[in-house]
Amino acid sequence: MDPRDMKAAIGAGLLSFPVTHFDAEHRFNAESYRRHVAWLSEYKAAALFAAGGTGEFFSLQPHEVPQVVRAAKEAAGATPIIAGCGYGTDVAVSIARAVEDAGADGILLLPHYLIDAPQEGLYRHVKQVCASVGIGVMVYNRDNSVLQPDTLARLCDECPNLVGFKDGTGEIGTIRQITATLGDRLTYLGGMPTAELFAEAYLSAGFTTYSSAVFNFVPALAVEFYTAVRANDRARCEAILHEFFYPFMRLRSRAKGYAVSAVKAGVRLQGFSAGPVRPPLVDLTAEEERMLQALIDRVKR
Repeated sequence: MDPRDMKAAIGAGLLSFPVTHFDAEHRFNAESYRRHVAWLSEYKAAALFAAGGTGEFFSLQPHEVPQVVRAAKEAAGATPIIAGCGYGTDVAVSIARAVEDAGADGILLLPHYLIDAPQEGLYRHVKQVCASVGIGVMVYNRDNSVLQPDTLARLCDECPNLVGFKDGTGEIGTIRQITATLGDRLTYLGGMPTAELFAEAYLSAGFTTYSSAVFNFVPALAVEFYTAVRANDRARCEAILHEFFYPFMRLRSRAKGYAVSAVKAGVRLQGFSAGPVRPPLVDLTAEEERMLQALIDRVKR
């Protein structure tokens, strides 16, 4: 996919990132994963992120990432597939090239590993990844990889295939400066955990859309909420927040890592063999899965 087409695609509607399915021995379960991606594609996501954060990119071996991307492309039909990419610069470049060869329509560049880096280092890192591929690149602005507005502007000047900016900081003042300064040079996505809780604030700050984790297991509800946000139907948004998202937030907050584990549990509860999360994450308890099932039953459409 041409980077300009990727830029348009990711801004055209709701986005999501399928969990990566494993078997009982934590090996990639491509068959179940393809079935899940095909189901999600029926709900007309603008794009799906394969092997992203909720897809446990951090626990995948580099050679597994293009395997996941290839399986997603086989199942997604016309839905664009954006591949996760990350770690140090050399590894990120290697993954970027591998997923491009596997058919990815674009790349989501996740934060590098562990250590903080100065703005000049982040600039060189992003620029080298962008220069290594011909497909579009989106940067994920969070944790130890937070780009300042002037650094991002510099990258936009020098990297024509840098087309997206996904924010997970929640620093509305800074990101509003970015959207006001760079305008339509980039497509802007909200990327806070359980993004629906922040969707209205991000859209008011100039963001185009967001990525929904719960789309993994309640896609109809996720689409309904997105439609209400875009229509500025605050009454419907607040009703869904109280009915589903606030209770889900309380469950998700019970343990670190549940932002992934609770989503994967939801996928299993919807009948897919998604398997366990990989260590060091842990799965929900049996009681917590029963709580999640009750929540799904409450909003099932």
